[in-house]
Amino acid sequence: MTGDLGSELRGETEKWLARADERLSRCRGDERFLINIKAYISDARYFLERGDLIRAFEAVIWAWAWLEIGEELGMIKG
Repeated sequence: MTGDLGSELRGETEKWLARADERLSRCRGDERFLINIKAYISDARYFLERGDLIRAFEAVIWAWAWLEIGEELGMIKG
């Protein structure tokens, strides 16, 4: 991916990764949820480093979804 779209996608991915890291650092609870969130964050970084921006963004969105779902279900607290 090149040009402005690639730069924008990289920027959004990095922004949401930082937010997910910060939010995760405050979370406690069900270890299964936390492991999955950490795995998606790790995947996002892996793909981002390799320039696979779409997969990186998808992975960080999944991490965020697990955070939201875990909190909504009371499985994790942050």
